[in-house]
Formats: sequence, structure tokens, C-alpha cells
Amino acid sequence: MDATTQPRASILAEIDMRLFAPIVANTVLLHVAVILARVNTTYRAIELDLSVLWIGVISTSFALLPAILAVPCGRFIDRGHDALTIWIGSGLSFLACAGFALMPANAATLMFNTALLGIGQLGCMAGHQMICVRAARGPRGRDAVFGYHMVAIALGQGLGPLIISWLAGSARLPPTRTVFFIGLIVSAVCFVVSFGMTRAPKPARVEHNDAAMSIADLVRVEGLVAYVVASVVTITGLDIIVIYLPLLGTERQIDAGTIGLLLMVRAVASMFARLVYVPLIDLMGRMPLTYCTMLSPAAAFLFIALPLPLWLLYGAVIVSGIGLGVSATLTLSGIVQVAPARARGTALSLRLTGNRAGLVVFPFLASLVATISGIGGVFVVVAALLAGATGGVWRARGNRGTQAGE
Repeated sequence: MDATTQPRASILAEIDMRLFAPIVANTVLLHVAVILARVNTTYRAIELDLSVLWIGVISTSFALLPAILAVPCGRFIDRGHDALTIWIGSGLSFLACAGFALMPANAATLMFNTALLGIGQLGCMAGHQMICVRAARGPRGRDAVFGYHMVAIALGQGLGPLIISWLAGSARLPPTRTVFFIGLIVSAVCFVVSFGMTRAPKPARVEHNDAAMSIADLVRVEGLVAYVVASVVTITGLDIIVIYLPLLGTERQIDAGTIGLLLMVRAVASMFARLVYVPLIDLMGRMPLTYCTMLSPAAAFLFIALPLPLWLLYGAVIVSGIGLGVSATLTLSGIVQVAPARARGTALSLRLTGNRAGLVVFPFLASLVATISGIGGVFVVVAALLAGATGGVWRARGNRGTQAGE
């Protein structure tokens, strides 16, 4: 027992839990609220008999303004305003959930509240990432902090579908009004919890060099663009499965309760993978683990596109959850690893910009693909993107040379 408990104790010793504990609570609550709203928006759109193209446009609105605001948000955080950014983001998320629950349901209100929710989530996630950097003591602590932070995200993303599955039972659609009101309550608690965040110390606010590095100089840092692109594709994969698995279920006559369980299983698989994230790096090395966990969900998405029996669909969803759960974490920590310390907030905001740009473009393109080939075609496209991004990371690492231990 000593051999197993000692490494765990040493990892936790490299984390400032006073900073990190409120992040975990806020992260879980935020992602429960977001996943409830986003999955339920798809079902509400089905109730309104909106087209697949309209659903793609509504999904795109989640990322459009955040794609524009992410870099200014990162500059704001680099001046020491990470906690304030989380307070604002949590408040906007609460207002969006209130809109979903209380405003009349139509395409315009769904799109408006989805956009507001996207801005709120951007503020929270950008602030979370920077406080995670502050909470880590050393590189190993940073890997642990990001791993546990992503576990919190997966936990929130798993609890949301579980709630929907429980409410829906064997019905084709869940009670959408009830789901939106539960999301409103969760977002209110999230907003209250956000005030437990600790502000950055004063020296971090007045470092003028933090904002000195231009975006052009930053993107020329070796390996940064490859990690950002890989992050875009992995986050897109996570988003696509949340938005389009319910549509795949309606196309294949799979009830909403089962789809909710599939999404929950995917999130649990991601959470488990992130719990063993640091030992996996020690066992396999950072780069082999990156390649494996990007190619395995690519294969899983190809299987999801096929008319599989339900038990095989569960298997494919589990593989996608494990692979995307780890690769999304690796790309996040990889950006922090290669970015200059004085511009980490901006580098992380570039990641969020790329992620949101991907969530603007890919869902819309996916909707066009779905109108031609059916929902399964969407998953084939994402599989190809994951394979291509893996090649990009491999080429970038080849140019830099393999670092020791990787």
C-alpha cells in the first residue's frame, strides 16, 4: 500500500488546494448546466420541428462570439483578472439558462441564449485554466492539475446526460421545460460558487511584459500551432458527439433515455481516463500517448457512423470518451508547456479562439454533410480531422526533435 499511496501523496503536494478546490466545484456545476442546456436545445429544436441545418446554426452561435472575444479575454486575464473573468462568465451562464427556462421557445431565442451561454462558458474556462497554472507547483503538478480539472469537466458532462436520461425514461424526447429549469438552478449555484475564486496576486497584474508578446510572435513558437489545431479537433469531436448523437438516435429510432446513457458513459470513460492521466504519461511518454489517444477516437467515430447494434455503439462511445478525454488534456498541457510563461494566458486564449472557431465552422459544415449523407457522415468527417491533426502533431514534433522522456 505504501508504494501506491506515496506517489499519490506527492502529486497532491504539488497542488495548491486552496486555489484549486473552488475551481473543481465551479467547473463541475458549469458543465452540468452547459450540457443540460446544449443537449436539451437539440431536443427543443426537434419539438419545434426545426431542420438539421437550423440546429447546426444554433449550435454555431455557441462559439461565434467567443471565437472573437477569446484573445481579448486572454489579454485581460494576463493582467491578473482570472477570478473576475470567472465571476462574469458564471453570471452570463446563469442569464443564458434563465433565458432558456423563461423565454418563449423559438429558433431566435434558442440561438440568442446559446450564444450567451457560449460567452459565459468562455469566460469561466479561460479563467479556470489560468488559475490551474497558478495552483500547480512544478511541471508534474501542472499535469496533475490539468488532469483533475478535465476530470471535473467530464464529471459535469456525465451528470447532465444522466439527469436527462432519468427524466426521459423510455420516451423519445425528454421533458424539455423541466430540463431547462434544472439547468437554471444548477447555473445559479455555479454563480454563487464562483465568488470562492481567489484573485491573482498584485505582482501578476502589473507585469507589463505579459502583454508584450504579439500574436504573430506567439504563433511562431515551435509546436504551438500544432497543439492548438489538435485541441480544436479534439474539442470539436467532444462537441459533435454531444450535439449529433441525439440526432443519430432519432434517425435510428433510439430513445432519448438510451442516448442520455450513451453520453453519460462517454463522459464517465473520459473521467476515468483523466484520473489515470499522469500515470499514463509516465508509462507511455507524452507523445506516444498523444498519437494513440487521437487515433483511437478517430476509429471509434468511423464505427459510430455504421449501423451498429447497440452494444457495439456503447463500445465505440467508450473508446471515443477515453481517447478524447486524454488527448484534450494533453493538448491543453502541451500548449502551456511550449508557450512562454509571460504569455500563457494569451496562448490559452488562442486555444479557446481555435476551439470556438472550430465549433463555429464544423457544426455548420456537419449540418451540410448530414443533409447529404445522413447523420453518420458527420462522424466520418470528424474521424478524418482527428487523423489529420495527429499527423500535424507528429510532423511538428519531428521538426523540434524528440525531447527526453517523451
